[in-house]
Amino acid sequence: MTATAPHFGPSPTRRPLTAAALLAVLISLLFGMVLAGASPASAHAALTGSDPQDGAVVATAPEEVALTFSEQIAVSDDSIRVLDPSGERADTGAPRELTDGGPVRYGVALHSGLPDGTYTVAWQAVSADSHPVSGAFTFSIGAPSDTTVALPSDKAGGGLVGTLYGIARYAAYAGFILLAGGSAFVLACWRRGAGERPLQRLVVRGWITLTAATLVMLLLRTPYTGSGKLADAFDLDGLQAVLDTKPGAALVSRLLLLGASALFVAVLFGAYAKREDEKEKQDLTFGLTVGGAVLAIGIAGTWALAEHASTGLQPGIAMPVDVAHLLAVAAWLGGLAALLVALYRTPHITAGAVRRFSRVAFGSVVVLAATGLYQSWRQVGSWSALTGTWYGQLLLVKVGLVAAILAVAWFSRRWTGRLVDGAERSASVSGEGEGPGGSEPSGGPAGPAGPDERASADTAADTSVDTPVDASVGTRSTGGTDVAALAGTAEATEVTEAVGAADVPGAAEVPAAAASDPERAAQLARQRAALTATRNKRVRDADTERSGLRRSVLIEAGIAVVLLAVTTVLTNTEPGRTEEEAARGNTAATAPVAGGQVNLSLPFDTGGQNGKGTVRLDLSPAGSGANDVHLWIDGPDGPMDVPEVKLAFTLESKDIGPLPVVPDRLAPGHWTASDVQIPMAGDWKLAVTVRTSDIDQTTIDENVKIG
Repeated sequence: MTATAPHFGPSPTRRPLTAAALLAVLISLLFGMVLAGASPASAHAALTGSDPQDGAVVATAPEEVALTFSEQIAVSDDSIRVLDPSGERADTGAPRELTDGGPVRYGVALHSGLPDGTYTVAWQAVSADSHPVSGAFTFSIGAPSDTTVALPSDKAGGGLVGTLYGIARYAAYAGFILLAGGSAFVLACWRRGAGERPLQRLVVRGWITLTAATLVMLLLRTPYTGSGKLADAFDLDGLQAVLDTKPGAALVSRLLLLGASALFVAVLFGAYAKREDEKEKQDLTFGLTVGGAVLAIGIAGTWALAEHASTGLQPGIAMPVDVAHLLAVAAWLGGLAALLVALYRTPHITAGAVRRFSRVAFGSVVVLAATGLYQSWRQVGSWSALTGTWYGQLLLVKVGLVAAILAVAWFSRRWTGRLVDGAERSASVSGEGEGPGGSEPSGGPAGPAGPDERASADTAADTSVDTPVDASVGTRSTGGTDVAALAGTAEATEVTEAVGAADVPGAAEVPAAAASDPERAAQLARQRAALTATRNKRVRDADTERSGLRRSVLIEAGIAVVLLAVTTVLTNTEPGRTEEEAARGNTAATAPVAGGQVNLSLPFDTGGQNGKGTVRLDLSPAGSGANDVHLWIDGPDGPMDVPEVKLAFTLESKDIGPLPVVPDRLAPGHWTASDVQIPMAGDWKLAVTVRTSDIDQTTIDENVKIG
């Protein structure tokens, strides 16, 4: 995920220029890479050829059907099926590999003595990047015929199972970001946050989400890559087969690493949060940082092992780049989520913690930009793929979202600068501030809290540790006490008189009369905390810098959620390079249209003696309605006379055709047809059948745009 983040720092006049210059250089490099291109890369296997070809008419039944793919695939016994016109299996069984050091090819043998007619080839496999791929085409023996087989319209990995798998994939990314990024925020930016319940919940929920999503993906792998039936998720034989695959091994490895991560989280929010000795806490910080980094790299590696990075162009470079990219995303987005929770749900996050996150975020931006540029070049590689493929268009949407985050981040940085300046001014007046180098306040990471923090600690002591923190008001809620309703009541008046309207929690004791009644004392203590919360809320709401920062960070987080969704779709989309490679390998390429005509030049080979030649065809005016067709057949030595030529037009998107056309022989090698009716404009498939002898003929398909 290519993403950027604000850089909050103490030098607002210099940082924006540096960041903008760096971003401009990186964008220039991206444009250069895209324009330069490279050798084809593969991810999401694509069918690049077949024998017989799609739509071909062969004189005699072939011994086998062979398919050529853009990358290595995993096949099963039913990965390639050949069905006769009645829908019965015409192949003899499991496919066999025919690669032999060349392009990736798989073939399936056919029964002998197959009758004439139209045969359907349906195939489904799993590409090397773990995504299922499928397709179907037809060929005919002798002559085309009616068939009871309907070509499948749904691709593998679709339907309800595909939707659930996509949701689980998104949840897995989100869970990892919260788990890794939230932990990094605590260790690198705000160590006292380890003791805050809202941050603890954020990280633990990230762990739970990632674990649950991984289990769901593991169970759904069988129907996702096979039948598409949700009930097959509980097929134990299918699960065993999944465990033997690379994606299955990656998911199991992720679960094992998550088991170790549970111990990491327990230490971070247990022993680490309670540690008081400064030296011991520093040692534990180092150990948690190293251990957490190893676990995060391992979990991120499970994606790189089984996704786009593991196949195609430069996998040895792409996989570590992919790991670095995902870790940078987690550090930025997860840290942003933790900052948002801290700003809204904890009462005393310091300006120094926000500033330290700014530095982490800016470092993540640099890593994201560099790795994102490489990934974009690797998966797209050309301007045509960037604008003409679904993958490239999604990438442009992603870039637009990043630009939106940059704009909001600029405002966040301004609010942070004001917050930091205000904190530094307050510290200079009170004589207490942060230690050198932007570290924790004086006294070290475990040093004494400042005045605001001590007041907040006193407030926390008066409330249950299990109640949620509402940092939008800067206080803890009171377990269901309605502060607004409480104001003005007799009980509130009694409490106010009891505490003497003290501004600092704990400044007055509960009256002796209430002390003799423990239940009444507890009630008065809760009400006193509610009144204190009301006073603190007024103070917090008056802090315009903090409120402005909260709003801008909230907008950033909202855009980041959409950005993560687009990124998840990208991981399940055929890369632009592969799509263009498949189009180039397909014999049915779109014909050029010039001057109101379609002009084609199609080589053919019927397989018999003197069976090679070229068909030249002109269609005019190449629009809906009446058209004229002129067709010339050239052999190696000039015009070539053949016994028969036939044409057929099919508009597959509207289920029109094939519309047969039998041209008249005008002269040796020259055929013509007048008043050829094309009912509507569209992308038509033109099939040209050439017969050079009684038994030798072939059909060439070409897509032409008419109208």
